[in-house]
Amino acid sequence: MDATPGLARRTLAVFARNRLALLGACLLAALLAFCFLGPLVHPTDQVHTDLDQASLAPGEAGHLLGTTDLGYDMLGRLMHGGQTSLEVGLAAGLLATLFGTVYGAVAGYFGGWVDAVLMRVTDAALAIPALFLLVVVAAMVTPSKPVLILVIASVAWLSPARLIRGEALALRSRDYVHAMRLMGGGGGRAVFRHIVPNAVGTMIVNATFQIADAILYVAYLSFLGLSIPPPAADWGSMLSSGITYTQVGYWWLIFPPGLAIVLVVAAFNFIGDGLRDAFDVRLQKN
Repeated sequence: MDATPGLARRTLAVFARNRLALLGACLLAALLAFCFLGPLVHPTDQVHTDLDQASLAPGEAGHLLGTTDLGYDMLGRLMHGGQTSLEVGLAAGLLATLFGTVYGAVAGYFGGWVDAVLMRVTDAALAIPALFLLVVVAAMVTPSKPVLILVIASVAWLSPARLIRGEALALRSRDYVHAMRLMGGGGGRAVFRHIVPNAVGTMIVNATFQIADAILYVAYLSFLGLSIPPPAADWGSMLSSGITYTQVGYWWLIFPPGLAIVLVVAAFNFIGDGLRDAFDVRLQKN
C-alpha cells in the first residue's frame, strides 16, 4: 500500500496545528489576491501622470489611499508595485533554491576535491556582504524583471547550497545509494534520483525563506535607485520615492508599501516555520 497519502495527511495536520503558519498562508493568499486580482476590481492608470491630482490625501477625489507626487492612484500603485515585488521575489527565490540545491548536492555527494573546490567558492562569496554584491552587479546592468531575478538569484543561492551539501553528506551513505552504485548507477543518477528527491523537504522549507529574502533584496535595490525604470514600480521604489516627502507629512506614500513589505516577508517566514515543523518526522508521530 502506498504510504504517500498518509504521510501527506500527517504533514498537513502538523502544519495546520501551527496557527502562525496558517496566519501566514492566509496573509499570503490575501496579498496575492490584492495584487493580481485587485486591478480587475479597481482599474487605474499607472502609466500617464496627472499633476492636477498630485499628492492628494487619502479619501480626496475618490482616491482611497490618496495619490503620489505624480498623480498616480496610490491604491492602484500598491497593487501594481506588489506584482513586481512578488514576481521577482518568487522567481529569484525559487531559482536560487534550485541552483543551490543542485550545486550543494553535487558537492556533498562527490566529496573530495570536488567538494573542496565548490565549497571554497561558496565560502569566498559568502564572505562578501550580499547587499554589496547586489549593488555592484545591479549597477553594471540595466534593471528589468528578468535581470533583477538573475541578479538576486546570483547571490541568494549560496545559503541553500551549503544547507543541501550537509544533507547530501548524510544521504550519500544510505543503503539505497550504495545499492544504486553496485548496480552500476553513476553520479548523475545518484544526485538527481536519490539525493535531491530525498532533500525535498529541506528544499521546500528553505525556498520560503529564500523568497522572503529575495523580496527584501528587491526592496533594498529599489530603495537605492536600482529598480525597474518608471512607469513600472515596486514596493521598494514606492518607499524610496515617499521618503522625500516625510517632512511635509505625506505618510500615505510610505506607510502602505512599508506595511506590505513587512506583511509579505512575515507571511513567508511564518509559512517556512510551519513547513519546517510539518516535515519533522518526530512531530508527525505525535
